[in-house]
Amino acid sequence: MRDTKHEIVHFWFNETEPQLWFQQNADFDARIADRFSITYQMAKDGLSNHWAADADGALALCLVLTQFPRRMYRGTAQAYETDEKALLIAKQAISKGFDQMFTHEKKFFMYIPFEYSERLSDHRRNVELFKSTEKENPVAYAVAKRNHDVIEKFGRYPERNKALGRDTTPEEQAYLDKTGGFK
Repeated sequence: MRDTKHEIVHFWFNETEPQLWFQQNADFDARIADRFSITYQMAKDGLSNHWAADADGALALCLVLTQFPRRMYRGTAQAYETDEKALLIAKQAISKGFDQMFTHEKKFFMYIPFEYSERLSDHRRNVELFKSTEKENPVAYAVAKRNHDVIEKFGRYPERNKALGRDTTPEEQAYLDKTGGFK
């Protein structure tokens, strides 16, 4: 019998080169869609919620609900559709200490749902979480602080406005013109 949650974790951390985690790559996007679109739909529909009972299952759900849709539905509102679900799973997993069982690479993906939120309180927590891994991953901590500042200033990610059908304010457009955005 197939153990999907372990397959997801193995795919992400053993089969995938880490540079693919942070770049746009149509072949990688298609590979995820071909292999995991049904898994994503099941997780989205709550049919995999029981995975959250253990550390690897919670991590697998965080990956499936944040990383996979960002690739399968790049540039659309669907890319962000399951962020709240992933955030809830991450909060529960961290409260159980599951994150302490992981390497900093795996912690990163357990913490990232906080960074994908557009609530300032989640970003405050995100900065705390990434501060704890600063020694191993100073870039992630710096990005967490930068994203906190974006949310504090705008109350949302201006980079998502087009995909989510939101109007961009002149201040947000100036920010996008200056930085090019990040997502």
